[in-house]
Amino acid sequence: MAANRKDSDSKKTGDRIVYSEFGLPNPAALERATPDLPPAQQNLRVQATRKGRGGKTVTVITGFQAKAETLSSLLKQLKAQCGAGGTVRENEIEIQGDHAQKLVQLLVQLGYKAKVSGG
Repeated sequence: MAANRKDSDSKKTGDRIVYSEFGLPNPAALERATPDLPPAQQNLRVQATRKGRGGKTVTVITGFQAKAETLSSLLKQLKAQCGAGGTVRENEIEIQGDHAQKLVQLLVQLGYKAKVSGG
């Protein structure tokens, strides 16, 4: 009898929900809505920093209130204008190198409120 019980316990149930008190989980409902404000309503800060990057200078743009798709298309434009690499991390854009002044000019041309922050 113990052998049969062991065999039935070893079967995998997969992604099958056995019990749920409040219905099926909806992952879309758990995601936080990100407002996609127009550029004129966003206050951006541009800062060149080396902190935590092994001595390499990176220009960080913070203060975005936009969706990931908007940030990735903006990143592509800024990288092309600066001739440098970059990435999007946690609603911040990072461009390799010290391009603070140039990025502020580009962002203002695109309609954003941007200013240089820090040294």
